[in-house]
Amino acid sequence: MLQTVYLMRHGQTVFNQEGRIQGWVDSPLTANGIAQAEAARDWFHDNGIKFGAAYASTVKRAQDTLKIVTDQPFTKLDGLREWHFGDLEATIGHVDLAKSYGDYFLKRGGESQTQVQTRMGYTMLTLMQREEAASTLVVSHAGAIRNFMVLWRPEDETELANHLPNCGIAEYAFDGTLFHFKRVIDPVKEKGLR
Repeated sequence: MLQTVYLMRHGQTVFNQEGRIQGWVDSPLTANGIAQAEAARDWFHDNGIKFGAAYASTVKRAQDTLKIVTDQPFTKLDGLREWHFGDLEATIGHVDLAKSYGDYFLKRGGESQTQVQTRMGYTMLTLMQREEAASTLVVSHAGAIRNFMVLWRPEDETELANHLPNCGIAEYAFDGTLFHFKRVIDPVKEKGLR
């Protein structure tokens, strides 16, 4: 059976708004972040998409986003956490997710890019191979999702080089062994918000 997985980034947080690097540290959703999650909820509803299962990172901003999108029970997984940026966490700055960082953050007490890709790839593959639902929602983080997308993207897909916005969704089909990229959805832009 071909399954669909919607891998979604959380809504805007206080640290996003302040321009702080946010990995394993957490900050609450802003009013705009709540509106973004509501736009995602509306997009799923308007397109008749219902979830047989839902998963979120163990970080509160991802769980809070999921709770706005759907009121169904969900499973928290450590493997869906954001990239750990070491001693740069909560500092003012920017991580360009289209750039390769290798072991830069590992040297600063965080994770290497390979570690994040391996963790996300393993977590997503394991949960989808266990999951029997036809449609699954997974709420995670920009860096974690982008590193998963590096593993599972068409070589000529330029859309993936762009920044994944808050509440942006990467839609994949899963055939039991492989993930097949379908598209990136920006429900916030479609609703005219930002």
